[in-house]
Amino acid sequence: MKALILQAAKEPISCQENPKPIPTQGQVLVKIHAAAINHRDVYITQGLYPGVVTPIILGSDGAGEIVALGEGVESSWLNQPVVLNPSIGWEDASSVQPKDYQILGMPEHGCFAEYIAVDLKQVHKKPSHLSSEQAAALPLAGLTAYRALFSRAQVQKNERVLISGIGGGVALLACQLAIAAGAEVYVTSSSVEKIDQAIALGAKGGVNYKEENWHKTLLEKASGGFDVIIDSAGGDGFKYFLDLANMGGRIVFYGGTRGSFKVNPQKVFWKQLSLLGSTMGNSKEFGQMLDFVAQTKLIPVVDSTWILEEGAAAFDYMDQGKQFGKIVFKI
Repeated sequence: MKALILQAAKEPISCQENPKPIPTQGQVLVKIHAAAINHRDVYITQGLYPGVVTPIILGSDGAGEIVALGEGVESSWLNQPVVLNPSIGWEDASSVQPKDYQILGMPEHGCFAEYIAVDLKQVHKKPSHLSSEQAAALPLAGLTAYRALFSRAQVQKNERVLISGIGGGVALLACQLAIAAGAEVYVTSSSVEKIDQAIALGAKGGVNYKEENWHKTLLEKASGGFDVIIDSAGGDGFKYFLDLANMGGRIVFYGGTRGSFKVNPQKVFWKQLSLLGSTMGNSKEFGQMLDFVAQTKLIPVVDSTWILEEGAAAFDYMDQGKQFGKIVFKI
C-alpha cells in the first residue's frame, strides 16, 4: 500500500510502499479515503515533538470505510463509513488523560496511508451529511475544540466568546462549534482576510492582534468583554485576555506556540477568572462532538486537498500557516 513515511526527524516525508496491515483480535481494517494534517505532524517531522519514533506513518485524522474485520468483531461493521478517534487510551469520562495516553500517528502508525488497522473502539460512524474529506477534518481539532468549549469552559447560549488565532484547525472548529451552540463569537488573527472569512461563517467580528491596542479596539467592537476566551498561543499577548474577560470569565488554552506568559494575580482573583488548561479529550467527548456535528449539520472547513505523492509540499504549505481550515489528503 502507499503511505507517507517519515524515516527520521528533520528529513522530508515521502510516499513509499509499505505492507498492508492485517487486523488482529478486536481490530478493524479501514480503507482510508481522506486524512488531514495537524500541526502535530509538522512538529514531529521537524524534531520539535517529544518522543519521536521513526520510521513512522504520521496522521491523527482519518475517515474511510471498514473493509476487513479481526476476530471477535461483529459483521455489521463491515463496509461501514467511519471516522477515527485519534485519542488512544482515554476511554472513560475521567477529567484527565491516563499516563499511558497516546495520540494516533506516533508512536503507532497513523492515517497517511491507504489502510490502517485499529481497535474497534477507535472508530465511530461517520456523520452522514459529511464527505470523507470533511469528516477527516474533524477528529483531532474537533475533539480539542469541543472539550475546550463545552467540558472546560462550559459555554452557554448567548455568551460572548473570543477565539484567538482564527484560521488553524482547532480555532476554526471552536468558532464553528460556538456559533452552532448559539454563542456570540469574535476572533483575532494577523490576517484581515481570515477575519473576513470567519465573519462569513457567522462570527460577529474580529481584530488584527498585530495592531496597537488591539484589545481596546476589540472591546469597542464587541461593546463589552467576553465570557469565554479560547487561546492556543500564550506568550506576551496572553495578559490582555485578563482585561478582555468579563467578571467570572473562563480562559481556556490548549497550546503555547508563543511561549510562556505572565498574569496579574490581582486581576484574576478580583474578576473571579478561571484559567483552564485543556488538551485533546476522552472517548465520551469524541462521541458527543460527533453527535453535536450531526445534529447541527456543521461542516468543517477544508482549505485544500492533496494526494499522498504531494506529501512534502502539503507539509510545507502547512508550515507557512496560510491555510484557512484543514489541509486534507484525498486517498
